[in-house]
Amino acid sequence: MTDATSTASVQIDAPITAADGTPLRIALARATRRARIRAFLLVAPLLAFILVTFAFPIAQMLYRSVNNTAFSDNMPNLVSYFESHEITGVPGEAAFAALVTDLKEAKKVRKVGVVGTRVNYEFPGTRSLFTSAGRKAKGLQPPYKEAVLKLHKHWGSVRLWTTMQRVAQPHNLSFYMAAIDMTYDDAGNLVSVSEDRRIYVQLFIRTLWLSALIAGICLVLAFPVAHLLATLPLRYSNLLMIFVLLPFWTSLLVRTTSWIVLLQSQGVFNDILVLIGIIGEDGRIQLMYNRMGTIIAMVHILLPFMVLPLYSVMKTIPPSYMRAARSLGATPWTAFWRVYFPQTVPGIGAGILLVFILAVGYYITPALVGGSSGQLISNLIAFHMQQSLNWSLAAALGALLLFGILVLYWLYDRIIGIDNMKLG
Repeated sequence: MTDATSTASVQIDAPITAADGTPLRIALARATRRARIRAFLLVAPLLAFILVTFAFPIAQMLYRSVNNTAFSDNMPNLVSYFESHEITGVPGEAAFAALVTDLKEAKKVRKVGVVGTRVNYEFPGTRSLFTSAGRKAKGLQPPYKEAVLKLHKHWGSVRLWTTMQRVAQPHNLSFYMAAIDMTYDDAGNLVSVSEDRRIYVQLFIRTLWLSALIAGICLVLAFPVAHLLATLPLRYSNLLMIFVLLPFWTSLLVRTTSWIVLLQSQGVFNDILVLIGIIGEDGRIQLMYNRMGTIIAMVHILLPFMVLPLYSVMKTIPPSYMRAARSLGATPWTAFWRVYFPQTVPGIGAGILLVFILAVGYYITPALVGGSSGQLISNLIAFHMQQSLNWSLAAALGALLLFGILVLYWLYDRIIGIDNMKLG
């Protein structure tokens, strides 16, 4: 009896093993680890793609918005002087000697224009000052202060020297200040730019306002279309869905150009109005190359992005809910507003968020049909990237736009909940 009990105890206390004799706990851990490695290897290409095409460009944009080494890399002696001296007025001979030395070296490597451009971002009109001084720097002799001041009186400007001291720091927030229409005065204090130069804040407000308006118009137009898609028989709803998806099968440029042909002053729409006598030849309506053109074209382009989230939500709402509400005495409006509409809120929120974000970042359509009054902040970002080559300012504008989108995303999550988003 005792021997049998001991044998059973030994068998119970012995670890459970796999077929190969490995303890089951260890074998299970190994299998789990192998499964995790396989899963990671499967998603690794997608993760690498996201990092290279999404995360890295955003990180680079944020870094470039606060970093510009054009001055600090090419004016080392002047940078060293600024590190040990605080500029409160026109500096002495040592600063001008460092300036001339750096200009001579920058001229040799053809970097004077780069230095002048960096200062010009902060103090407009100074690039030519640097290029002219760079050409003449080789012939300058001590005392350098007197020699440089003879080149141009602006070298005696306190604002110029305070600006150079500020840009000598490779990392600063000066481009963010410029992006919100702020600048530095002669004393280095942060002030608003003159009224005739305040463009960025106005463009941000215009972009947000037009994007919200476009999202609202898309909602009004898309709601009945989505409801019709969700309630029609399958053979009819499929046909209607083809028309909804048709814009995805045509080029953006083709759609935008078609609106130009239709809505310009000599276009099809105005010709029809003149033909039927609603307006005269001299009363043609200007619907292109203004804010109205931007709204019309972008509503047409972004409407499917509102229809699809609404349709995906409406399709899941049982029709019996409305019939039950009617049977309980509710009017059609009450049944719609109290029963049907609340169930569509996730689709409404997702559609508005999607359309708004897309509208904020559009620049091709506003550039083609918007004219001067229909331009968005994205068009100015493209201008600084392609023409002015002020990439740091473009990055700062893009970073502010990104911050606004993140705030909108946060508000959506707080009000509706990101888990309730229905995109399809």
